[in-house]
Amino acid sequence: AMRIIRLFTICMLMVLAGCATQQQHTQKSDGPLIAADTSRTIDLTHPPRDMWDRIRRGYSIPNLNTELVDYWTDYYASRPQSLLVMSQRASKYLFHIVDEIEARGLPTELALLPFVESAYNPDAYSRAHASGLWQFIPSTGKYYNLEQNWWLDQRRDPIASTDAALNYLNYLYEFQGDWYLALASYNWGEGSVKRAIARNESQNLPGDYLSLTMPEETRNYLPKLQALKNIITDPKRYGITLPDISNEPYFTSVPRTSDIDMTVAAQLAEMSVDDLRMLNPSHNRPVIPADNTSLLLPTNKVDTFKRNLASFTGKLSNWKVYQPKQGESFASIAKEHGISVAELRSLNGLNAKQTVASAQLLLPIDVSDARITMTAQGAPVTAQATLAAQAQQPRAAATRAVARNYRVRKGDTLFAIARKYN
Repeated sequence: AMRIIRLFTICMLMVLAGCATQQQHTQKSDGPLIAADTSRTIDLTHPPRDMWDRIRRGYSIPNLNTELVDYWTDYYASRPQSLLVMSQRASKYLFHIVDEIEARGLPTELALLPFVESAYNPDAYSRAHASGLWQFIPSTGKYYNLEQNWWLDQRRDPIASTDAALNYLNYLYEFQGDWYLALASYNWGEGSVKRAIARNESQNLPGDYLSLTMPEETRNYLPKLQALKNIITDPKRYGITLPDISNEPYFTSVPRTSDIDMTVAAQLAEMSVDDLRMLNPSHNRPVIPADNTSLLLPTNKVDTFKRNLASFTGKLSNWKVYQPKQGESFASIAKEHGISVAELRSLNGLNAKQTVASAQLLLPIDVSDARITMTAQGAPVTAQATLAAQAQQPRAAATRAVARNYRVRKGDTLFAIARKYN
């Protein structure tokens, strides 16, 4: 009888312990969500409230908990204005990027990577000549079929560069078999990471991410991403207010059948040239050729653009492309088209030592109508078009140029410096 009583008592204690454990787990999930719990405790029975909510639902990279993560979390949390500016830039691209991430079955944390890479600035340009939201260097960009020519640089194209970046990241994950190592490879190069692993293994040391000796930039790379993930997962905990970003497409691709100047396109869409360039930053020239990449417009501006285009009677472009004859000199081309050699060189970014044309040139259609000036992009616009654009943008915020000193570094170009400082 005593054995039966003891056995019954033990069984009751086990049942009560199980209930207490279940109750404790339930209470834990009732509190504020943290990065470690988000992907498991979030309610997936309702559609995402906004883009931030949608990103949180797709987390699948294990959380990193180190002193560097704490440092960068505090760093970003203490700079709410910087986070706001970056998030406002990101609002134009996040829907497309998350759509592409989900289509590939990749972790949505990757949508936060451009915060680290470029502060979500498509015009970002590094000392290593990396460019765009995803900071492709020229060679890697070419390997992933990103065109880089006189007309455009697709490393700055939000659609093409996102496709290339996600393909590259997917390859790195399959190559390394670990997201920490894959992300370190994106920053440092897969060969460098593999060699670091081999060095550790040759010394009987672990080959995991935390055990590797890496350059300072790479060592801080993943902690920055985790810090941003921490803040976006629970912004209230860090005193951060994220801007509203609706879970809807921000931009739409509009097909064209003729060349169009960037300034004219902005007029027809009734938006500022700067805002239009943020969606079409890959173009190196003021005219977008009909046979080039599509024109991206805010979704809520497409109907306005089409309506104004249908009734537009002016020139869509003030520029034409000229294909020089073999051995044709710049002097003869300039004379034939009624402009000076200096204007021709300035217009096309030509070296003063060059005398014979060997590639396409951009020329004004009507010289009397096209007084050549240079934009900060290193490309021309007409005074007439500029004035017309300003007339169509009475509500655009006026900006005042701020003088600053810049020390030229080896490898810098005027084009790169101009884009960097807008």
